[in-house]
Amino acid sequence: MDNFTVIYKILKALEQAMDYDEFDIKQISHTRLNISYPRCEKILIMLAKSGYIEGVICDQCSGDYYPHIEEPIAPVITLKGLQYLNDNSIMKKAPNVLKGIKETIPGL
Repeated sequence: MDNFTVIYKILKALEQAMDYDEFDIKQISHTRLNISYPRCEKILIMLAKSGYIEGVICDQCSGDYYPHIEEPIAPVITLKGLQYLNDNSIMKKAPNVLKGIKETIPGL
């Protein structure tokens, strides 16, 4: 699965979780996303370090090739994450709008 599709799914799940008091972490588990655990862990760490989510703490011990997430995690989407979802959904709609314009205007 494409990494950006995974990122979108994680952020979308966290955005939907804003309506609830608790978030079921299984919604963004590596098995649910159909990716490996190391890839899922790295994506969550990247999202946290980039400011798209909060509530993920990572640590890198000597001898570790990459940082690991410390349990328990309580991921929450940030304003920057919400903006990413908004911008991404607008970009997905753009080809459909252009297709509609092309169909209504002859000669394009």
